Amino acid sequence: MKLIECPRDAMQGWHRQISTDEKVTYLNALLKVGFDTLDCGSFVSPKTIPQMADTAEVISRLDLSGTKSKLLTIVANQRGAEEAVVFDEIAYLGYPFSISETFQLRNTNKTILDSLELIDTLQELCIKNSKQLVVYISMGFGNPYGDHYDASIALRWVDELVQRDITIVSLADTVGVATPEIITKLYSTLIPAYPLVEFGAHFHSAPNSWEEKVSAAYDKGCRRFDSAIKGIGGCPMAHNELVGNLATERLLEFSVGRHEQLGLDFSALRAAQEIADRIFY
Repeated sequence: MKLIECPRDAMQGWHRQISTDEKVTYLNALLKVGFDTLDCGSFVSPKTIPQMADTAEVISRLDLSGTKSKLLTIVANQRGAEEAVVFDEIAYLGYPFSISETFQLRNTNKTILDSLELIDTLQELCIKNSKQLVVYISMGFGNPYGDHYDASIALRWVDELVQRDITIVSLADTVGVATPEIITKLYSTLIPAYPLVEFGAHFHSAPNSWEEKVSAAYDKGCRRFDSAIKGIGGCPMAHNELVGNLATERLLEFSVGRHEQLGLDFSALRAAQEIADRIFY
């Protein structure tokens, strides 16, 4: 299993401004744990997501010596991508591609078709600068806006991405509406159909429904999961109330039950959890 730790998702909608020093301390602690990837910030408008206004400074202060973790940052437009690719420290750019027209306009001020054109540009920038593009299928399991949704819609847009040579696609349950049935349908179709694509899962979930979602994806071959310590976060652009992230602690319990060898430093994890307790209050 690949574990993608998402402190950016936890911090971006937090009710108090988290200082740059706090972010640097927390991220440096997380880098010692051994996660595959750290979703550490975003290059987006500070007016839209004020918590992420200092991402460039935070990255410049991270200690990547001795870590196996790779850095991922979220971008929402070409300008943000151009800012991100100058950092050698960043391995991945993540782009939220919503298959809900309402949310795509709300989140990035673009239509779905505009976003497809942007993905072409982002892919060119990533290739030119030795990065890899990760596309998140936002509202990948349904939406709260009344936009038409069924599994065939998600499958269609994934096919569009694959035709553009996108090789990492993560299905995002942006507002926590995914059911085991739709999760099973999507992963059981996508993973055999596109063996060269790495499919991930970014679940937002209430505490009582996380396991059925993870199990459904895992049982159909998904091995890339996003989570956040303490289950904090969600997308502040999606709804009035944030639906929490999948908690890293629960995902670790799940992985132990499935005999996954994660290679994490649990002493470093406990130290990071203690810092999280001080930041997220």
